[in-house]
Amino acid sequence: MPSSRENSTRTRDLKADQGEAAGATVSHAPTPGRSLSADKSAAIEEANAGHLATDHLLADLKRRTISSGMVTISAQGAKFALAMLSTMILARLLVPRDFGLVGMATVVTSLVRIFKDAGLSTATVQKEKITHAQVSNLFWINVVVSAALSLFIAAMAPAIAWFFREPRLVPITLFLSITFLISGSTVQHMALLNRQMRFKTLAVIQIGSMTAGFLTGVGMALSNCGYWSLVGSSIATEAVGFLLTWSASRWRPQLPVLRSGTRSLVGFGANLTVANFIDSLSRNVDTLLLGRFYGAYSVGIYSRAMALLMRPLNELLSPVITVFETTLSRLQGEPERYRRTFLQIYNSMALVGFTATALLLALARPATLVLLGSQWEKASVIFAGFTGLALYAPLASGLGCLLITQGRGRDLFVNSVVANLMVVTAILGGLPFGPAGVAIGWSVGALLGAMPYTYYKAGRQGPVHTRDFWLVFLKHLPLWGVVFGTTFMMRLLVGDMKPLMQLLICAPIGLLAGAAVIFSLSHTRQTAFQIVRVASDFVVQRMVKSQAAPKS
Repeated sequence: MPSSRENSTRTRDLKADQGEAAGATVSHAPTPGRSLSADKSAAIEEANAGHLATDHLLADLKRRTISSGMVTISAQGAKFALAMLSTMILARLLVPRDFGLVGMATVVTSLVRIFKDAGLSTATVQKEKITHAQVSNLFWINVVVSAALSLFIAAMAPAIAWFFREPRLVPITLFLSITFLISGSTVQHMALLNRQMRFKTLAVIQIGSMTAGFLTGVGMALSNCGYWSLVGSSIATEAVGFLLTWSASRWRPQLPVLRSGTRSLVGFGANLTVANFIDSLSRNVDTLLLGRFYGAYSVGIYSRAMALLMRPLNELLSPVITVFETTLSRLQGEPERYRRTFLQIYNSMALVGFTATALLLALARPATLVLLGSQWEKASVIFAGFTGLALYAPLASGLGCLLITQGRGRDLFVNSVVANLMVVTAILGGLPFGPAGVAIGWSVGALLGAMPYTYYKAGRQGPVHTRDFWLVFLKHLPLWGVVFGTTFMMRLLVGDMKPLMQLLICAPIGLLAGAAVIFSLSHTRQTAFQIVRVASDFVVQRMVKSQAAPKS
């Protein structure tokens, strides 16, 4: 619940916005020699200027970064719980084939969805100075592109059904195409909220839309709607997200304006979009191939194993990356501070990632059975195969932030092409061995192929070097080995127990072994203390705010 201090701050902000709007009305009254339309445009520009400014963030960037990061990560706890609850409940209400059918449709829509954003939200966040006219132009580009994509997906529905040899995909794809038009209208509003580090608002929007989708999906599943429950969940999530975003962000676009300096932003977004499309293609080629050669059941168990591991990871990682990217964007002119901030956050991500993936690999089978149920036992090997990818994902995302915030769009594109070719080659190598082979191939290709190349490419220029990345990776490797070895050996000893008991016994022992390694090595101990300091700074800030708040 917000404190009275926070409420008073929000009241002041609202009054300031109202005053600004009123001032704009007065100061831009029609004057001789000036057209009414020019006065109106100037008033709109001034009224929206507050949604674009970021200079006020630099004065206390460290506090804002810590506060934003901790608040967002805390909010992710709710999202994580919601995602896991949705996965557990729907896995028991639906059958693997239901997930497989919707998974085959969404793999195609996911490929096209990359173009909805067109890289323009990142361009808005990354740009040091941006105007209302520029953001408005980007908004209309996003809307037009999203509408075109919605029509394209609807027209492709018969072809998608033919490719997968599944006629039920036609109506599924037609309904999912609606989500493009809805979500395309929120891209720039979300970007502006990110730009101004309004992460509390973003968390409310994300949790609210997820909750709506979850309740819709469960309600439809209880009504025996089958795979339509998953389709309804997707549409509800996007629709509620649209309503919440436009309610939270008071920025409103103007009509498109020529010669507003938008071309450079579109160029940056184009490079980023192509890179993201290649990433998306490599991430979805596995489902395309499995759906074509193994059918809906295999896609169902594969997609649930991936969702069980990667969906919570993405929910936790997304806000961290958002804070990471926004913070580094504000430090472009301070190389040493940029490097220090990057390595601090990157070290923290590596420590958590190595610990978590070691634990999950050792406990893959009991975790799958507890969370999904006994009918999903075949998914446990796939779940284990994905743990390598779960380690790669946050480390690669951190390097993506580095390339984006340095404006290295071409390097991002080249890295995406080469790294993903390595991953796709590994996936093709694992395809003859079924879903588990594909998952293992993906992890091997990411860690042994894509990671070294990305380290090389990202460290070629800028304040952070390739050697820095490898030092972070290698110094946390012993931690992974100890956590995995201890947890796995303990699971062998209690293998006759029920899956839940295996988790309750083995997970704490594995974490204790990891804690012993962390505090015995100076570099990991320093990173752990840094995480604790960030958390304690956040708690102290909240306490100070609470005590300083006026008593009612």
